[in-house]
Amino acid sequence: MSAREDILKAVAANKPEAVDLPVIDQTQVISYANLTEQFKTVLQSIGGSAVEINDLSDLKNELEEKKAAGEFVVNRITELGELNDAATKMSPEELAAVEITYLKAELGVAENGSVWLYESQMGNRLLPFICQHLAILINKESIVATMHHAYEKIDSGREGFGVFLAGPSKTADIEQSLVIGAHGARSLRVFING
Repeated sequence: MSAREDILKAVAANKPEAVDLPVIDQTQVISYANLTEQFKTVLQSIGGSAVEINDLSDLKNELEEKKAAGEFVVNRITELGELNDAATKMSPEELAAVEITYLKAELGVAENGSVWLYESQMGNRLLPFICQHLAILINKESIVATMHHAYEKIDSGREGFGVFLAGPSKTADIEQSLVIGAHGARSLRVFING
């Protein structure tokens, strides 16, 4: 028997028994008086911004102005107009030129300011990470209190990829200085509709 086989046999022999996941009593987890305000506060504290809107006209106008100015804009929100399906087939090198991406998220989480995106909402799984700026639309009623609530609502096996995304890219590894946009979007704006 090889050393590799010996190691794998020892690991298999020492595997702990499987236990059921704990049942979380949703009434005992943290709650907030105003989910939207909590979401906005947390998102701002991690470098993003959130604004409440009652209709999509301002956001649609912004998108059209950026396109008219010649910026490389990718729209993945049906309600804002024509989707940029060409981006779904672009290489990472081509996508690196994207100035701003507009996406619609499935839900938002008040406790940490994150949003959940399915791969189908992204069009290309690189878009939220490779663009310079990110604008995300969520419906107000889709903001939940905690990650416990979020995992009850999403279907993590529905598609090949999905992600919780919170704030713009940031790192504090270098000399303990916070750097925004170090390895992803330099800004994140969330538009809360409703």
